[in-house]
Amino acid sequence: MNDLLVGIDGGGTSCRARIRDNQGQLLGEGKSGSANILLGVEVAMNAIIEAITIAAQQAGLSRDDFSRMHLGLALAAAEQESAWQQFMSLPHPFASMVLNTDAYGACLGAHQGQDGAIMIAGTGSCGILLTQGEQHVVGGREFPISDLGGGAIMGLRLIQHSLLVQDGIYPASPITEVVMTHFKHDIDAIVTWSKTARPCDYGQFSPQIFACAHQGDVFAERLLTQTAQDIEMYLSALVQKGAQRIALMGGIGERIQPWLSDTIQDYLVTPQYDAIEGALMMACQPKHNLFTLS
Repeated sequence: MNDLLVGIDGGGTSCRARIRDNQGQLLGEGKSGSANILLGVEVAMNAIIEAITIAAQQAGLSRDDFSRMHLGLALAAAEQESAWQQFMSLPHPFASMVLNTDAYGACLGAHQGQDGAIMIAGTGSCGILLTQGEQHVVGGREFPISDLGGGAIMGLRLIQHSLLVQDGIYPASPITEVVMTHFKHDIDAIVTWSKTARPCDYGQFSPQIFACAHQGDVFAERLLTQTAQDIEMYLSALVQKGAQRIALMGGIGERIQPWLSDTIQDYLVTPQYDAIEGALMMACQPKHNLFTLS
């Protein structure tokens, strides 16, 4: 039986799988929950298996076919070597696995394996430049200490501001009312939630932030302005490192472009393919592994 190639794009919010045969024909796709390996390598592996199972069912395949699947994994937090080692040491039913970051996979896909840069802003954020076989990274060190310009940081700032509103320091606005309604106007509920909230839990408010900004909410507009400044900071750093073409990607990145300066927009290009196609390029290619299994 022929081998199968599987591309996985796993971030803080979701895990997407795509199966192709060795001729490149699309067989099936699937989606599951978070596959950020820093939030738990077993959790990430379970999300990957779930997404592949869904894709396999669509393709008329079963778990018996897992043993002929070669996985290219573009996962959030893969830049953390200890997490990378823990994940790659897990038992699995697949023929092989190659693991690098979600940003690396996105960059390969965006430029069809050629030199170029991407800035990915989704739940988290990271910029990467691939040139002459080397990769240069900005950001991407995980929420809350990094990932500026991502939905989680934007949500964190919103929560902080909403609490200040409750203290009478700032006036309420439609977006802070969204937050308080979500928590049934219970400040203690926000505090309790914050003790276990994941990046995607903070990032869940980003669609409402955009919606309220477009309706003239001053604070929502301020949040998007700050997010755009953060993303532009990373974009400028990539330019300084030699990037000439940058694909802006991710749920936040795709919507924030109108808020960026004309100067930085001159460097932006449309990605040719998505991160899953980049992950498929990684499958069966050990050179794409970020680290070596110890």
